[in-house]
Formats: sequence, structure tokens, C-alpha cells
Amino acid sequence: MTFKSMRERLLASSMICGAAILGLSATQAVAQEGTVSEVVVTGSRIPQPNLTSASPVTVVGAEDVQTRGVTRTEDLVNQLPQVFAAQGSSYANGATGTATVDLRGLGPNRTLVLVDGRRLQAGTPAAGAGNTAPDLNFIPSALIERVELVTGGASAVYGADAVAGVVNFIMQKDFEGVRLDLQYSGFQHKNDSRVQDVIRARQAGALDPTQFPIPEEDVWDGGTTDLNLVIGANTADGRGNVTAYVGYRNVQAVTQDQRDYSACALGNNPTGPHGFSCGGSGTTAPAQFIPGGGSESALTLDPTAPGAFRAYSSARDAYNFAPSNYYQRPDERYVLGAFAHYELNERAEVYTQLMFMDDHTVAQIAPSGIFGQNININCNDNPYLSASMADALCNAGIDQLPDDPNRPETLGPNSDADLDPNNGQQASVAILRRNVEGGGRQADLRHTAYRGVVGLRGDLGDGWHYDVYGQYGVVTYQQVYLNEFALSRVLKANDVVVDPQTGQPACRSAVPLLAGSNADPNCRPYNVFALGGPSAESLAYVQTPGFQNGEYAQTVVSGTVTGDLGQYGVKTPWTEEGIGVALGTEYRREKLDLNTDVAFQTGDLLGQGGATLPSQGSYDLYELFGEARIPLVTDMPFFHSLSAELGYRWSDYSLGFSTSTYKVAGDWAPVEDIRFRASFNRAVRAPNIVELFSTSNVVLNGTTDPCAGATPTFTQEQCARTGVTAAQYTHVAANVAEQYNGLTGGNPDLDPEKSDTVSVGTVITPTFLPGFSLSVDWYNIQVEKRIGQIGQDVTLERCALTGDPFFCDLIQRAPGTGSLWLSNNGYIIDTTFNTGKLEVEGVDVEATYRMDFADYSAFSALENYGGLSFNFQGSYLKDYLVTTLPGDTPFDCAGQYGNVCTGSAVPAAAPMPEWRHKARLTWRSPWDLEISGTWRHISEIAVDNPDYVGPDSKLKAMDYFDLAGTWGVRENVTLRFGVNNIFDKDPPLVTQSNCPSGPCSGNTYPSTYDALGRYLFVGARMDF
Repeated sequence: MTFKSMRERLLASSMICGAAILGLSATQAVAQEGTVSEVVVTGSRIPQPNLTSASPVTVVGAEDVQTRGVTRTEDLVNQLPQVFAAQGSSYANGATGTATVDLRGLGPNRTLVLVDGRRLQAGTPAAGAGNTAPDLNFIPSALIERVELVTGGASAVYGADAVAGVVNFIMQKDFEGVRLDLQYSGFQHKNDSRVQDVIRARQAGALDPTQFPIPEEDVWDGGTTDLNLVIGANTADGRGNVTAYVGYRNVQAVTQDQRDYSACALGNNPTGPHGFSCGGSGTTAPAQFIPGGGSESALTLDPTAPGAFRAYSSARDAYNFAPSNYYQRPDERYVLGAFAHYELNERAEVYTQLMFMDDHTVAQIAPSGIFGQNININCNDNPYLSASMADALCNAGIDQLPDDPNRPETLGPNSDADLDPNNGQQASVAILRRNVEGGGRQADLRHTAYRGVVGLRGDLGDGWHYDVYGQYGVVTYQQVYLNEFALSRVLKANDVVVDPQTGQPACRSAVPLLAGSNADPNCRPYNVFALGGPSAESLAYVQTPGFQNGEYAQTVVSGTVTGDLGQYGVKTPWTEEGIGVALGTEYRREKLDLNTDVAFQTGDLLGQGGATLPSQGSYDLYELFGEARIPLVTDMPFFHSLSAELGYRWSDYSLGFSTSTYKVAGDWAPVEDIRFRASFNRAVRAPNIVELFSTSNVVLNGTTDPCAGATPTFTQEQCARTGVTAAQYTHVAANVAEQYNGLTGGNPDLDPEKSDTVSVGTVITPTFLPGFSLSVDWYNIQVEKRIGQIGQDVTLERCALTGDPFFCDLIQRAPGTGSLWLSNNGYIIDTTFNTGKLEVEGVDVEATYRMDFADYSAFSALENYGGLSFNFQGSYLKDYLVTTLPGDTPFDCAGQYGNVCTGSAVPAAAPMPEWRHKARLTWRSPWDLEISGTWRHISEIAVDNPDYVGPDSKLKAMDYFDLAGTWGVRENVTLRFGVNNIFDKDPPLVTQSNCPSGPCSGNTYPSTYDALGRYLFVGARMDF
């Protein structure tokens, strides 16, 4: 029928917003084969939408879930060459507890995620601009029918955020019967890495060799149990269906000490084994002490002479922080939901979707401690200090900090860091002491999410169709941060005196005669000067939890009508097909509410790098949109088909701005065998609630102050531009931990980002080779007014070198000291701005072939052995250009990784290989047995610092091979089994200097490479 044909075409071009994109089932499409000239999805694994759409579309079918043994949805999409790794199960430091998807490496916030063509709500209200991306944990992988990726801008179709493209999860519906799906999987690995030589070398010179263990040779860990039950039934009258599901997943933790290549933090050492060394942290146990507020030589306890110091040596004394970090987080998830629809009459069908998730995970990193904070130590009869220790910390030749040019007595060598005569003589000491007694820092994270959709759809007659729905999604969030140190308590617990009543060591604050206004009777002295460590009572005092909770809610009301104007004769003279249109309107509201306790709000938790403040905000928007597909010519010489697509969306935000997005696309098939397509899309990304409304807050945000220390990097004239006075120059204290304050937070005056996507491609489906298809698409995406931070290190450099008042006005040095870290009075403003530009360019290649042996005489001997299917997906990244600020020269991250290209300078959180591909060959036997082999390739990448020389200057190309099979042992029972990374390849290794915290963990990038070894899975699906 003509209406159905046009409706299929509209859907195939990704033009219907309110309805589920590409939502007709394969069986329905095939049933209309005689009247529908184009179909959206055939039900096979061949990505047919990519063959008929003007915009490149990639499809991942349910079979991919089985051949990969996927239990986490992020693993399903991360296998695609167009997708870059983002938040996921391998994150420990900086983990949000969510899993996100990042198309083209432009950041998860620039990828729109849909479920059956409708927006999925944000993943978490936790602090951080990237956290508003949807959480893929919400989507039960066992219920996925297919995943469709529309690459390139798609805001004209779906609204804001579709800058890099759209990932649309189509769920199984219309299920009849009972299905039980079970799977168990885990990792097997043989520890035989050359890093063992590095560990042994470190053991030989370590103060405590047990800090550097070598794991067992053969390990099996990371077990995952996945159980899913689906129940579906049609209504008695055959006009409706209800499909319900429930699922449970349990993932076991893997710590980094279970792999030899991650058992210590690797450093660059040209004379070490294989160019590596086992590095570590200066926050150690026993403690490291730097007198003079961090300006003198570092000391540590001498284990051979109790009560004495010796010089600190990182080669001997550094702490191995790697072993307790999670390589894979433990996770427990429950999902529950139902999809239903019922045809009220021939004009109206009511439908609903109800989905629920409860996900609980724990992120663990190395123990907390005292991380170089300047602490005033009592020099008068301190019971924990021997005479030699007191002299090393308190002698009159030390310049006790802080130095205040307005108080000359504090400059140069002086004997007192605290001029309050009631406290006696005090020494300012930077202390670095690891809380090895308290265990790893743990972020206990729980997300509970709900999503409900209720809608009405149907035919209006005369070629018109409507779809109206309301949707509400909400996620609640709880975090309990365990085993942290409270700075306020640490300061009190290290100010130790002799209690005149008992003659025993005591906190000054716990002695009524000495406490003054700082009384705390619960304080217990924390002895950092003892080889045996502090007492259990003092640990219980200084250790404290932190609490957060919040909620993110999304409300959507949308209505769409689609029509075939060919019913009224609206068509060109060169075709019988009419013009198809889609018109609609949408309302959306986003609301965030984050609450934090006093410990988080005051920045009292030492291992957090600053305070986490409450945040609230919301906005509304109203939208109008329209789209059209215009068949121009069909079935004429050199014009088998020629068509154009147009789209426009107007969005009005309560934030005080409106946006317009649009698209122009077309495809031309001169003959049936070849098709050319091109498109232009203008997309937008409105600032999210975190970027707009997060509370401004001073946190550790930078890594350098070139005007600090006795020998500043910048000249006096340059430092004067940054706010350093002549008297302060050479007297500004440097932070030994290389951490400096920044004022971060939202900016309610942000403008939306704008992006333009151009794609040009061809699709070849030769009639002389049935079952074969090849598509090649070039794309270019440019993002203007990128929302992000300038970076305070950039601000300091630009101000000092140029004197530009824009940058210099952002620097607020502390009065008197000129410091950017000794107190919260000194900082650099680094809130969110509209900054520079991103440009990504590349080529995608996809090929498929399906053949039966019986169809080819050359394979006549195999005609009774089924057939083969082949699929290839590859992506070439030509350019990833980053312009920090307008007018800057862009730098290219394509083919690179490191602190710039995988760090704060770009939105991506993964290395950027120039070429990646996935190729799969499947044998389809006639005995309900399929065997698939997959080859995954990641090209070589180089570190983003051209001056760097080390064993990780380049990461070699990686090739992984997987094998999987499915076997229908009975009509209603199917077994699946497989091995990924058959040859148990170790991941490429990086040193800590090229390992940005978060995406890099365990000396590699575990979301990009197979970091845990050989992955084995076995599962069964039973239908009743």
C-alpha cells in the first residue's frame, strides 16, 4: 500500500521523532514485501538501514549479544569502531557507577541515547558535567532486539545532544511464551608478563618488598552471573500483547594485584628492565616529612634507628598504590519492566513501557591519607619527637611557612609557624602519610531508576498517522564514601602535647587547660612518627565517611503526525511516489537535585581534592519540528531513484535562548547496484544542568604555579602579571604535591554549542553477487562554542606570557602570601565557558556478505553444509582537531593518547587510534549450529608529547581473535559458548606520566583494550 511504503521511507531516513525510529518489526516489513519498496530492518544481521538511508546507519543485532557473550550493554556498543570508551565497569578512580557511550570521541554528552526512539533520562545527578549522559546499565542486554547507530548530527530529528549521533536501542516486544536465559562468564589469564622482571627489581630495593607481590601464574576471576526471565502473551482477541521481563546480574571484582602487568604503577626508567620501573606515590607508610612547609629536603623514618629520620628516596620508599585498585568493579543489578500495547479500534492503539533498575557498585582505589598538607607540629616537648627529630623539623634555620610579606618576621628563617603565643613553638611540616591501616577508599554507589511511557497511536485515514505519548524518567542516587580522612581531625590529632593530668600524649584540643576555643574531647593523637603506625583509637577518630544523594528527573510530552502527500497528488512528474512529511511538537523538562553532607561541602575529606557542594537546577523547552522526504525521480535511465530529505526543528528554552537545527540530505541511485548519498546536519547541544547551575567551589584543579618556589620558572615581570608582588617573588610557596586551587562551577550565561556535520558516501549492492553489500562514508563534524573549562594552567601561562587582561583577571592570589594553594583565598577562576572548537574527520567502511553453499556450483561438495556470513566494520580517523580558544592553532589528537589527548584537553576518555575494525565470519550449519570467528584490530598509537622518550612512546597495534557458537540442542533450548581474546594477549602498557586518572587504570586503558585476559562464557536460552 502506498501509505505504508511512504511511512517505511520516512522511518528509514530516521525522520520520525515521536514514534519509535525504525520501529516496524522485521516480520511486518517482510509481510509487506510485495508492496513496500524499501524496508527498514529485515531481521538479519546485515545492516540493511545502512543500504537505504541518506545518513549512515549501523545496526547491531541480537546475535551480536550472543557471539560476544555480552552481559553489559556498554560492551556491546564499545566493540563498534565508531564508538570510543567512556564511563564503564573498569573505572575506579573517578567512577560514577554508570556506563556511557561516546560516538566519535566527542564526549558522552554529545551522543543522544534512545530506547525505542524515545530519550533515555540522565544517568546520575552526581557532580560532574559528563555525568548527565544516560546510563546504559538501565538497558537489559538480554532484551535488546537490535541497536541502531545514526552517525553524525541528528538534532533536527531528535533534538539537542545529537551532535555526534544517536544510539537507539530497539527492545524485544510482542513476545509470546516464557523464556529463561542464563549465562556465566569470567576471565582466565596466565601471568607471564615481562613486567615481572620490573617487579623483582623493585622488590630488591624496596623498604617493604611485600608491597610488590607477583600474582599467581594462572588466575580465574571476574565471574559474572546473568539471569533473565521474559514472559509474554497476546490478548485473547489478538489485538494486543504484554511482554514482561526481570533480570539479575552479579559481577565479581578484580583487583590490580591479580595481574602481573598491573601489580605496580609503572614508571619510565631507561636503565630499568624493559625500560620500566615500579613507581609509586610519595604518600607513604612510614610517612614522608618535608620541613619548612614543603621547602626543605624530604625525610622519612629510619627503620634501623627508631626515633631518627633519614633522607627520603622514592626508589626505596615510594608507596605502591596499584594493588588495591579495582580493575573491574563489583556490581549487582536488578532490572524489571513490561512493554504492552492494545488496539482499541482501527484508528487507535494504546501502548506503554515501564522499566526499572537498581544498580549497586563499589569503586575502590588506594587508601587515603595525609597528602602533603602543611600541618603545624608542636615543637615544645612533643612526646612523639626525639631530640634529633625536633631539631630536623623545628631548628631556627628553617623558614617556617607561611611567609607573609606584610609581616617581615615571617620571612626567611624563623622558628615559629604559628604566632599565637598560646600554642607554643610550631613547625610547619608537609606530611605525606598513607592510611595503610584503614584499607582502600571506597565509593559505595547505588542508582535506582524508573522510566514510564504511555502513548496513543494510530491511522487518521487518507495516508496520515499519529503518535502522542508522555514519558517520565527519574534516577535516584546514593553514595557513601568510606575510609576517608577528615582534615579538621587530622590537624587536631597531629597537634600533640603531654597531658599535664596524665603525663600521656594527648591532643591539645582534648586537654581542657590547653584547648582554648578548639576543644574536642574525642580527639586521639595520631602518631605519624612511629614505625608501628598510629593507634586504632586515633584511626577511628581521623577516619570518617562522606554522604551524597540526589535525583535527576526528565519529563517528555510529544506528538507527531506523518503523512503521504501522494494521496493528494503531491509528487514530482518523474515519479509515482508522493512526498512524505512528519510534523510534531514536543515539551521536555530536566531537573537535577544533588545533596552532600558537611564533610563533602567543607572539603574536609582529604582524598577528594576539594569540596563537593550541593547543586540544584532545572529548565524547560518547547519544540516544533517538521520533516519531509521528497522522491524526485524513480525508474528512469541513470535515475533508478533520486530523493531529497529536509528537516527543521525550533526549540525554545526557559534559559533565555532558542535554537534552530536543520538537515538537508539526498541519495541518488543511477542503477539498482549503486547508490550515492550525502547529507548536511546542523545540530546543537544546550548546556546541561551541571554546566549551568553547579555551585562554584574552590578545589584542587591545576598542576603548576610557575611563579612559586625559590627559583620561579617565570620572570619577575611575568609573575607580576599574575598578581605576584615584588616582595613575594621567590617567596611564594610551591606545593610538593603539584596541586593548586581552582574555582570551578557552572555558568548560567552559557550559549548552546553548534555543530555542522557533512557526510558523503556510496553503497554498492551488486546484483551479480547476491547477498553482498559495501558502504563507504566520509564524514566531517565541527563543533563551535565548545562548552568546557579553559584550564587554569593555560590561564596562568597565557597571562604571564601575554598580559591579556581576560586571563589575568581570572587569577586571584591569596593576600599576603601570593599562594594558590595554602588557603582557599588563592585560586584561579576556571568555571565553565564557551571555549574553542572541535573538528573530527574520517571514513567508515562496512561490508557484508551472506551465501549458501548450495547456491554456487563451486561449492557443490559443500551444498549440504549450510553457508557463510561475513561482516566487516572499519573506521578511519583522519583528524581530531582541538582548538582550545578562538584564534589558537589547533592540535591533532588522531592516532595519539596521553595527558592531553586522553585527558582534560579533549572530551574523549580513550586513546584515538587512526584505524579500528571488526571482522566476523560465521558458518551457518544445517544442524542448528553456528560458529563465528571475529577479528578485532586497533592500530598503533603514539604518545601526545613529541619530546617524550620511553617504552610507551608508541603503543603497538593490537589484534584480538574471538570464537563463539550457538547450538539449538532442542527445539526450545539453545546453548551459546565462546572465548574472546583467545590467545590471552596482554594489553599495551603505559607509564604513569601518560596515564590520566580515570580512563587509564592498571597501566593501560582497560575500556579500549582487553585488560583482564581471556574471556570465556557459556549460556543457555530456554523457551517454553
